[in-house]
Amino acid sequence: MKIKNVKVDNRKKNIFISTSKGEYSLPFAKLLNGPTQDNKIDEIYVDRELGNEAVTYILESGDEDSIHLDVFLDFNKEPDFLKKIFLFKLTEKAQKSLKTSGLSKNEICRRLKTSPSQLARLLDQTNDKKSVDKMLELLAVLGVSVEPEFDVA
Repeated sequence: MKIKNVKVDNRKKNIFISTSKGEYSLPFAKLLNGPTQDNKIDEIYVDRELGNEAVTYILESGDEDSIHLDVFLDFNKEPDFLKKIFLFKLTEKAQKSLKTSGLSKNEICRRLKTSPSQLARLLDQTNDKKSVDKMLELLAVLGVSVEPEFDVA
């Protein structure tokens, strides 16, 4: 996903971005080097050098910072982004558990009724096309129990 454009609303104290999936906002308070009444954002743009996946802003003082698209997606609890993060964490847990399980990869494949290449895809952290169901099944074979944790905000 790429950022199409960006705008600042000083009254609402927010930065807004537009993407192919919609618009997302981020309050100034979430910025590490955010603007103040005396040091406002002088310039903001979609950063082409960062692959259109970040915005860069320059304050009146000359200080500069960039904000990656993931910060906007995480703050706005975008469902596809949260799913990717969840899959990443499940994959990390599976990789660690594989080393300590004592099971061979062939045994794991047999119990999952899948191929070694499919197991490799499940263990690939960069693969976000796998299903949560299959990851939970893999973790069960590895002897890991997964308990959902809910944060009520």
